Amino acid sequence: MIVVTGATGNVGRALVRMLTGGGHAEARLTETQMPVTAEARVPVTAVARHITDADVPPGVRAVAADLAEPAGLRDAFDGAEALFLLVAGEDPHGILEVAKTAGIRRVVLLSSQGAATRPEAYGHPRLFEAAVRESGLDWTVLRSGGMAGNALAWAESIRTRREAAAPFGDVGLPFVDPEDVAAVAAAVLRDPDAHRGATYTLTGPAPTTPRERAAAIAAALGEPVRFTEQTPEEAHAQMARFMPLPVVEGTLAILGAPTDDERRVSPDVAHVLGRAPGTFAAWAERNIAAFR
Repeated sequence: MIVVTGATGNVGRALVRMLTGGGHAEARLTETQMPVTAEARVPVTAVARHITDADVPPGVRAVAADLAEPAGLRDAFDGAEALFLLVAGEDPHGILEVAKTAGIRRVVLLSSQGAATRPEAYGHPRLFEAAVRESGLDWTVLRSGGMAGNALAWAESIRTRREAAAPFGDVGLPFVDPEDVAAVAAAVLRDPDAHRGATYTLTGPAPTTPRERAAAIAAALGEPVRFTEQTPEEAHAQMARFMPLPVVEGTLAILGAPTDDERRVSPDVAHVLGRAPGTFAAWAERNIAAFR
C-alpha cells in the first residue's frame, strides 16, 4: 500500500493514476516509460483535505484528511508501506511519527528547489527535508523547480480576454511538467532500493520565459495571446493574496534574478526515467482545454 497525499493536485492526481495503471498521456510514452502492467499496480490510498471516491480511479481508497492535523492521518496511513508526502502543515515530525506508528517504512518527499538555492525564503521545505532525513525511515527527496502547471493561473484571463500577465517577461527558467514529477515519484516508489537516500532536482529540458510560455499556449490555441509584463510590485501584491510573504519574496527573486543553479537544466528526470523531460509546449498542448 502506498499513501499519496495531495492526491487531488496536479502531481498527486497524476501519481495516483500512474501507480494504478493509467500511465502517461499516449503522446508521452516511450519504450522505457510504458503504461503500468496489471502486475505492477499497487494498492493506493489517496489523501486530500477534500476528496471523495469520485475523485480517484476505481479501486483507490480515498480518505479526507489534513496534513495540518497529524493525529487525523492514522486511518489514512494504516496498513501502508510507503508515503508520498507534500510540504504542508507545520508539524512534519508529527506526521512522520504517525507514519512510523502505522508501519510506514519509507517516504518520498516533494520539496522545492528553493530549499537549496534560497534557504532563507524556503525554510518550510527545509524543515520537512530535515524531519524526513532524521525520521529513521528510508527516504528520497524530490526538489521540484517551477512547474509548468503554474501557467494555469493564466487560464481565466486567456479564456476570457486572450491575455497573460507576469513579471520578468524575458527571464528564462526550466519549468518542469507536473506529469514528469509524478513519473519520477512513481519510479522511486516502485524501486526504493535504487533511490534510497537520494535528493533529486527536477526541471524541464530547457529554460523558457513567461513571454515564450504565453506564446506556446497561443500556438496550441491557434489564436494570439497578448502578453503583458507586470511590475515586480504588481506581481508581489497578486502573489501575497495566497502565499506567505517570505515565499513571495523568494519566488520573485528566483523569477527575476535566478542563480546559475536555478537556470541550469538538471539531469535527474532523465536519470530516473530514462528519457528527456517534457517540454512546456507539450504541456500546453495536453492542457489546452483549460485555456479555451
